[in-house]
This record gives sequence, structure tokens and C-alpha cells, in this order.
Amino acid sequence: MKLGEKIRLVQGDITDMDVDAIVNAANNDLVLGAGVAGAIRRKGGEEIQRECDRIGTIPIGTAAITTGGKLKARWVIHAASMELGAATTPDALRGSTLHSLHLARQKGLKSIAFPAIGAGIGGFPLRECAEIMLGAVAEELRQPGSLETVYFVLFDRPAFDAFTSVWGKMKRESGA
Repeated sequence: MKLGEKIRLVQGDITDMDVDAIVNAANNDLVLGAGVAGAIRRKGGEEIQRECDRIGTIPIGTAAITTGGKLKARWVIHAASMELGAATTPDALRGSTLHSLHLARQKGLKSIAFPAIGAGIGGFPLRECAEIMLGAVAEELRQPGSLETVYFVLFDRPAFDAFTSVWGKMKRESGA
């Protein structure tokens, strides 16, 4: 399967995805407050927050994994791209994206869905978010592993358009 077929862009609600894992745009304290994290807590149940509480604080730029609770996804990977109440940085975004993929590979997962990490509450620019995340995912998918499909589930039209534009350019430049 070509790289261009492994990455799919969807406009919608990530909590509705029927994939092995969805990624939470998390803070490093793993507090499921607002944005994507709040939606995960509401739809997935408090058990996800309890698992996060047992894990505790993780380093920025890394990720942790919990079960999916009541979600269709079996797992939630919490990509810590910021401190609670702070902004996302390029290094933290890249690191937490790559670490999320690493955890997915460790579990032998075949499908994963990412939001635009840090572009909401984290205040990170959408286009730069798309460039960093799509670049990291494309780099990882070129390596052998279990992942067959990586979705980017963008909640609104501006996010979807930004990711679509960046992904189109990347595919043209790489022949993916």
C-alpha cells in the first residue's frame, strides 16, 4: 500500500471513530478538561480519567495510553504537547506525535486517528500543525510496522482545509 493510501483526512468528531486508537490532544498532567480531551471524557466515561490519574504526570513531548472506555476505539493515546493552561511548541508537537505512533506500534495497532493536536486550546497555528504532524506520520509510516491506516480527524472546516492543503502539497512533492 502506498503512503498516500495510508493517510486519510476526515472532517468530523474523533470520538466517533471506529479505529484501534484515537489520540487525545493532552496536557502533561493528563487532565481531561476541555476540547478533544473533554469530549473523550464525556463520551468515553470517567474510567479514562481514572486511568490517567493512575498514570500521573508525563513529560511534555511524550504520550501515554489508556483503554477507550465506552468509545468505539479500544485505546486512547494521550499525546502531551503542552502543560495545563500553556501553549504547544513545535518540538512538543512532533515528539508527542511520534511517541503516539511508537505506542501504537508497541500494541500492534493497525489504525489510529489523530486530531489537530495543539491547534485548539494549545493555540498552535493550523498550517504549521499540519506540516509537523503529517511530516512525522509520513516519516514513521515509511518504516516497517503494524500501522496500516492513520486518520486525521479534523473537527471543523478550517482545520480540514489546512490539513488537506498541506497533505496535497506533500504528496505532490514526494510522489506519495
